[in-house]
Amino acid sequence: MKITLIGTGNMGSGFAKQLAAAGHQVRVTGRDLNKANALASQFTNVNAYSAADALGDSEVIIVATAYSDAAAALQSLGDITGKIVVDITNPLSADYMSLTVGHTTSASEEIAKAVPQANVVKAFNTLFAQVLADGPKFANDQTGTVFVASDDERAKQTVTALAQSMGWNVQDTGALVNARYLEPLAGLNIYLGYGAGMGTSAAPAWLTK
Repeated sequence: MKITLIGTGNMGSGFAKQLAAAGHQVRVTGRDLNKANALASQFTNVNAYSAADALGDSEVIIVATAYSDAAAALQSLGDITGKIVVDITNPLSADYMSLTVGHTTSASEEIAKAVPQANVVKAFNTLFAQVLADGPKFANDQTGTVFVASDDERAKQTVTALAQSMGWNVQDTGALVNARYLEPLAGLNIYLGYGAGMGTSAAPAWLTK
């Protein structure tokens, strides 16, 4: 796939690594173009662009920024009508121990309001950056899970295929409104990793018998 990646931090770096390994064509941009260039230089199939030039002919946009920066970052790309936006953000407080929105809305729903011309998909938000960078394989031959929610079935299927191309299991979690559940799940994961001292090499999964 042709993908535009917004963000050069830990999550952006993890995506660049795994997307390149899976053979996708990635256009990366960020607040600091020097950081984008440095990230792109580490991988084949990854090239850095200014925000105004980063969209190109990408079908998918991954927004790997803080939630508070996501809408403006997407709007900086220009016309994203019909594009698939993968929202990995969580609306976290400054100490990462609570959410700033919830119950009646979610980060994904607010982003969708800001870019109504695009098709927003919630995905990858329950993964630590370390887990993303290391890939989907865990101890005892376990494979990690990406939870996916969207109101657009084609967009959901595209992101499902993208996650599977990187080796992840995928759990369909329904409509975008269910981001209201996925974002607190990420908050619990963050608490367990940092607050409870369990570390960042774990991720939630859905088990069936």
